[in-house]
Amino acid sequence: MINDDLPVGATPLTPDDANGLLPKHISTRRQLDQFESRNIQQGLQWALKAKRKPADILNIDFCLKLHKHLFDKSWSWAGQFRLYEVNIGNTPPEIVMVQLKDLCDDAQAWIEFSTYPIDEIAIRLHHRMVYIHPFPNGNGRHSRIMADLLLKSLEQPLFTWGSKGNLTLQSKSRVEYLAALRLADKGDLSALLVYART
Repeated sequence: MINDDLPVGATPLTPDDANGLLPKHISTRRQLDQFESRNIQQGLQWALKAKRKPADILNIDFCLKLHKHLFDKSWSWAGQFRLYEVNIGNTPPEIVMVQLKDLCDDAQAWIEFSTYPIDEIAIRLHHRMVYIHPFPNGNGRHSRIMADLLLKSLEQPLFTWGSKGNLTLQSKSRVEYLAALRLADKGDLSALLVYART
């Protein structure tokens, strides 16, 4: 039932992952989305209250800690890397940690050497993190928040992420977001940059 009515592009939960659901009263995707949304709001309060530098955010420990805070009331495996192949990206589970560390190191270098404009650095971080898909669930939400926290650490305004739509539900906004991600997979970040500031 949790995997029923998945929006396009969402990763189905494996039976093992579904068994990690902490609130046992949840039986539908809608209930799960509502519960996770409240959990994420609590995690966001934790994430946004501290003043951090880019180096405080761009590391494996913070990535795991953020995921844990965003989903700790929802999933027993919150803050743990996935252990199986998924339908997004092509990062085998055994190299997820290496790929994520490389991404964090790259993003720190992009900032240090002003390789790209700041918005583009945050979008590149988001896109590659989604592609690596480090966790069983919550990757899009986690990576969008990572991008926003990086912007905050650089004293830039947060992205709005197509603020008129809910990206966890099947919506016009989600379709636009996924189309922008697919273009980014081909090396064209322009639509994702526009979407993030819409």
